[in-house]
Amino acid sequence: MSLHENDTFLDSVDSSSLSPEDIEAPLRAEVRRLITLLGQEISQQHGQDMLDLVETVRSVSRTFDAKSAASEVRKTLESIPEDTAGILARAFAEYFLLANAAEQTFRIRSIQNKDEQEQWIPRAIQRIVDTVGVTGLQKTVDSLDIRLVFTAHPTEAQRRAVLTKLRRISEIVEETTEEGTQERERQDTELARVVESLWLTDELRRVQPTPLDEARNVMWYLRALYTQTLPDVLDTFRSELEKHGAYLPENAVPIKFGSWIGGDRDGNPYVTPDVTSDVLKLQSQTAINIATYFINQAINTLSLSSRFMGEDKELVASLEKDFEHEGLVNATDWALYAEEPYRLKLGAMRGKLANTVARIKSGTQHVPGYDYSSGQEIQDEFQLVRDALRRHGAEKVADSYLATAQQIIHGMGLGLVILDVREHSEKHFEILAELFNRFGDLETQYEDLTREERTVLLKKELASSRPLAPATITTEDSPLSEDAQRTFDVFRTIREAHKTYGTDAITTYIVSMTHGADDIFSVALLAREAGLIDLESQVHRADIGFAPLLEEVPELRQAGEILDALLSDPNYREIVRLRGNRQEVMLGYSDSNKDAGVLTSQWEIHQAQRQLRDVANRHGVTLRLFHGRGGSVGRGGGPTYDSILGQPFGVLDGEIKFTEQGEVISDKYMLPELASENLSLTLAAVLEASALHRAPRNTDRSLAKFDEIMDFMSEAAYARYRTLADDPDLPAYFVASTPVEQLGELKIGSRPSKRTTSEKGLDGLRAIPWVFGWTQSRQIIPGWFGVGSGLKAAREAGYEKDLTTMLNIWQFFRSTMSNIEMTLAKTDIEIAGFYVESLVPEELHHIYDLIREEYELTLQEVERLVSESNLLDKQPVLQRTLRIRDLYLKPIHYMQVAMLARVREAEAEGDVEQVAGLQRALLTTINGIAAGMKNTG
Repeated sequence: MSLHENDTFLDSVDSSSLSPEDIEAPLRAEVRRLITLLGQEISQQHGQDMLDLVETVRSVSRTFDAKSAASEVRKTLESIPEDTAGILARAFAEYFLLANAAEQTFRIRSIQNKDEQEQWIPRAIQRIVDTVGVTGLQKTVDSLDIRLVFTAHPTEAQRRAVLTKLRRISEIVEETTEEGTQERERQDTELARVVESLWLTDELRRVQPTPLDEARNVMWYLRALYTQTLPDVLDTFRSELEKHGAYLPENAVPIKFGSWIGGDRDGNPYVTPDVTSDVLKLQSQTAINIATYFINQAINTLSLSSRFMGEDKELVASLEKDFEHEGLVNATDWALYAEEPYRLKLGAMRGKLANTVARIKSGTQHVPGYDYSSGQEIQDEFQLVRDALRRHGAEKVADSYLATAQQIIHGMGLGLVILDVREHSEKHFEILAELFNRFGDLETQYEDLTREERTVLLKKELASSRPLAPATITTEDSPLSEDAQRTFDVFRTIREAHKTYGTDAITTYIVSMTHGADDIFSVALLAREAGLIDLESQVHRADIGFAPLLEEVPELRQAGEILDALLSDPNYREIVRLRGNRQEVMLGYSDSNKDAGVLTSQWEIHQAQRQLRDVANRHGVTLRLFHGRGGSVGRGGGPTYDSILGQPFGVLDGEIKFTEQGEVISDKYMLPELASENLSLTLAAVLEASALHRAPRNTDRSLAKFDEIMDFMSEAAYARYRTLADDPDLPAYFVASTPVEQLGELKIGSRPSKRTTSEKGLDGLRAIPWVFGWTQSRQIIPGWFGVGSGLKAAREAGYEKDLTTMLNIWQFFRSTMSNIEMTLAKTDIEIAGFYVESLVPEELHHIYDLIREEYELTLQEVERLVSESNLLDKQPVLQRTLRIRDLYLKPIHYMQVAMLARVREAEAEGDVEQVAGLQRALLTTINGIAAGMKNTG
């Protein structure tokens, strides 16, 4: 069963209605079926002795006590060649891949067995109608704007070639058959073929993926989402609304997809302006292919004859204009469909899409009526067809398939997804320092100004009309250095993208490590210089918006002040007005966790949301919060439904944005049924939170008390966390006790594990490898360290009864503690001890002692709080599956420790050849643990 810390198991299965045996027996039978096939393949490819070795290691790991088992496995590995060790590691790694495929099938069956009224969307709509009526429901539906943003964060350890085979295994197993039947035999034969193909596929990447490779990978998912999943979800949503007398507006797109791939420059030197352009071209080609697919389907459906319906003047006039452009519809079709004008119009639209592809490829200018310059032009023609159908009595046709197709294509535009651009605040600082120091007539150097002085200067410049430099920085005569020019060229790329695909191709520029309002004024000024902002001409224009990314505790605590400073400036406020009176703010879970620990991070983000809500309301601005969530609890992960409902009251008003990263993407979206479930639960949660959480669920007095306790706990947890984070030996301990240095060798992402800006040591290490390393060694401190100290301090201060009340009635605290409890259950301090004992110099062992002490305290305090003798006693299904997983994870951990020791020894001796041979086996153990934990970061 899944150990994933997001929506996989917890959101898909109502485990309270199932016993552990209800889940375990059928699931174990499916796993046994697949593992038997794997064993047969290992025996066939490598002989019975190899299979016996696998079984010996598994038996040792289950039979002996942990310390003895680790010792026996290490002895076994020391006596076998590197290639044999690699096969052994692969066998256990592939066990988990097959187990995961079986688990996905179980999740699908659980979804299919749900009663209709217990499904996400019908249940949410009914709750809203019962509470605020149809009027309240309609108001919420009208405000929906959910954006799921795919990123290329390197946490997916499996290759797409492997994932494709796993998807096929899940599809086969999903077809329920009885043992002994011919159909079962057919299935087993096909499964054996796929398992053989899987075993003979190299699970390790040979080369580092490029951003373009990453974009292709995500488009693999998006094609299925747009053509299969999203249409079904929208149809269900529309149908359920109609049952209650509500409707989905024609131009509404309640769920949209976004991407950072090709636009996320922060710390990734490989995302150049040219790469951004190439990714946009690739996305557009895919979008137009999907749009053509929908139009072809519509052409097959709309065989409606004007002989029976009569002619529509507006439709005929539009066709006459189309006929002026030679080649939009061929002569044969004009003759064949002369009395079927809807097919003719759709055919002309298909021709314009083909011409749009040619225009983008050649770089030529848009020709009105011959090709499309934006997604809106496609929408206008769809609307023309639907309106004509309605005028002539075909409302059902207009409002069924065509409505869904229109909404899908509207959501894609010409760019497939909305591409965000992200850059580090230092990069904009460097550009402006060069320009102001050379042309700004400053009495001091720009970098010597205080933040307040820079803010005054930037606001003044934003209000003026003079360029930043006498010679424009948009030409080859630019006065900027090469690096600064490369940063500025991204703005030029955005402008070109708008001309080619429409302004909805790139709508937001995100500033990483925003420390103050000046960091946003900086990027707005550069955008104005590039022609993306115009506040001087008679008709003001703002083709792009700006989002501060608040990532560390000091900035989270100043969130309201930063937003207020921005919105209080009349020129920036005008930009926001031009952007629909909407301000986006991104919240960074990963760096705040690495900076302050999980409890303080979660609490500071919660409070920051309240500040931002209040400031936005005061300025009359719609707030869109962008949650930078990862897969693990240490990076903001956890069940999506609970996370959305746990936000402060009034924060959600139909709009939300959050990232989907790495292995989370494949786990949620690889199979259509799971993808549909994820989109449905997300839509349901946003509906409920927007409609039903407009006011506090608890009294002002209770919330004030809860805040007081959370402040107290957070302070104690933070102090404890910093004793670890500030220990000068922590960096050395982290590297020694984990395989973090091997992350780059997995080649799972284009982005380096360290930022290219000024941070050094652990400060410069990204949160992904930070969580990755701790998870591999089962220490997982980003998910719980400091919590025990916080809970103990609160209990000893007399807050124990209040903590119980908070757990029972406060969604935020309950969700936070549930995630922490799950992470504690995944932590194995004994396994972690083997890593330390085998790999860490003795002078660093005091770090482990500190970690173990806090772990035992946190375990004790959490069990006391939730009234359990053991973690997850109230979630027996999850508890049981974690224990089963551990039986198979332990041998891989033992192998990893042994292989790490051998690799480091060979590296110390300078034996390059032996290192190369050992490293493959070591990387395979990393993949295996990633598959078993279902989480690498």
